Amino acid sequence: RFVPERMVPFSFPLSKCALWDPVPMGDVIGSHITYYRNPMLSLMEKTLRLAYRHAKQNEKKLFSCFLLGTLAVDEDGEGITLTIDRFDPGREV
Repeated sequence: RFVPERMVPFSFPLSKCALWDPVPMGDVIGSHITYYRNPMLSLMEKTLRLAYRHAKQNEKKLFSCFLLGTLAVDEDGEGITLTIDRFDPGREV
């Protein structure tokens, strides 16, 4: 719902029927991105310099920002590459 003066959180109506059974079945297994694949991180120099400059100019000790990129599986299927190529300082409000 949109109220002109303020934002109001929305909620879904209660349901008597669930799409799945929430009771755990079987043994517990761990799943981690590095278990089956060899990860590689690639960071563009321009992006790193922008983030560094923003951090030095920021008056606060802690601030939030976004590093954006793409995740791709290598051709041989053995590794994954995370390429970070954009920096977004975000908004204060």
